Formats: sequence, C-alpha cells, structure tokens
Amino acid sequence: MRGNSAAPQHVKQLGAIHEPVTAWPKTVLTTHCEYSRMRWIAPLLPAMALLSACGSVVPEASERQPVARSTAVLTPRPEARQCLAQLGMTHANFTPVPDRYFERGCSTLNSVRLASLRSDDATLALANLGPVTCPLANTFAAWARYGVDRAARQVLGSPLVRIETMGSYSCRNVAGTARRSGHASANAIDVSAFVLADGRRITVLGGWRQGSTAERQFLRIVHASACKRFGTSLGPEYNAAHANHLHVEVNGDGFCR
Repeated sequence: MRGNSAAPQHVKQLGAIHEPVTAWPKTVLTTHCEYSRMRWIAPLLPAMALLSACGSVVPEASERQPVARSTAVLTPRPEARQCLAQLGMTHANFTPVPDRYFERGCSTLNSVRLASLRSDDATLALANLGPVTCPLANTFAAWARYGVDRAARQVLGSPLVRIETMGSYSCRNVAGTARRSGHASANAIDVSAFVLADGRRITVLGGWRQGSTAERQFLRIVHASACKRFGTSLGPEYNAAHANHLHVEVNGDGFCR
C-alpha cells in the first residue's frame, strides 16, 4: 500500500524543510498529520469493513436467548461426519441435529434423532427417544442388533420389533450428587421394555425379578451385553432408582452394575 501511494506535491516537499515541526505553517502541519494518519489507517480499511459487515450477524445482548444457544446450520466436524457415516452403514433411520448449548452446563452436541434401527432382517422401532450423541447412537444400534435381537430369538423364540425407552437427554445431575448425569449431554439412554414380534412385552420392572425363567434370563443377557459395549451400564441390581430400566451410557470405563 505504501509503495503504491503518491503523496501530494506539497507534502513531498516537507522532507526538505529543516525547521522544527512546530515552526511549520498550520495548514502544512495539518496536511502532514492527515497524510501520516491515512498511511497507517489505509491498510486497516478492509478489516474494518469486514467487521462492520459482521455487525448484523452478532446479536445484541438483549436479543440473546438466555436458555439456549444453537448453531443455525448443521456443519459437522470431520470426526462427526465419520460417526454419521458409520451410523448410516447400520441402516438406522436418523436425522442429524444442530449443536445446542443449554443452561447449567447441559448440551446436545454431535447429536442425532433416531427414528428406527435395523436388525439382521427387520426394522426395529424406538419409543420415547430424544436426541442422542452420534457415538451413543452407533453403540446403541450395535447393541440392539447383536445383543438384544439375537438374545430374543435364542432365548424367547421371537425376534425383537421395538425398544421402549424413558428418554435420553435431560439436564439433570446424578441422583444424590452434584455431578452432571450422562443424560445432561445426551450420552445416555434409559431402556424400559422390549417388544417382540409375537406380541410379548418384556419390561425391566416386571421381568427382572418376577418374569418367567426365560424372561429373567433374557434381561440379564442383554444387560451383560450392554456392559461389554457401553462405558456405563446400570440395572435393577445397582439401586432402587434403576428398578424399572437399564441405563446405558457411552461415558465411563466399563462400569457395570
């Protein structure tokens, strides 16, 4: 910029003047100062123009949502795109959702909404399931196909058709603690029942202790399978709060109860 700018003739001649700057005429001094200022400001003009253009994108403080912040357009990171590709290979029916940040440190990042999963030869319906992280969705899809459906066929003699849940995302702490639950980041699912093709509905609450021998065996097999796949797997043997569901979560180091 400096090499291509031509100063006015009367400014060029200032270099030959040996008097102190304070002795220069007021009009000359003003012109010199303005030119010097422009030499410094000119390179910054493109950046200033860009910031000015962005002013309409950044919301005013009064316009910001106090509860949530969300990406307007879904732009998955490379690792997220790889996870979504893997989930697609399972033939799951899902929709990616934008990242969202909620109050109190809760969020749904790199998440999807699962409509259905796939067994070896059929669609597996899902009930009452909210957003889940993509890694959780992948692990859940594999568990449903290889852990739950195959156990239902072998132990109960009928394939799985639906998994009923008590939800996934919920901004809350682990009961009795100040620590955030895996549900607060959409990294956990609570599974309450399994429905078979022959119409039977095996609930965790009714089947874990009071079900038939085959039903009790089935539930313990799917729980053991969850322990091998998820970072945390909790069932009725853990505490009374889990008497009616299996908690499966991708966080953790293989904690199984």
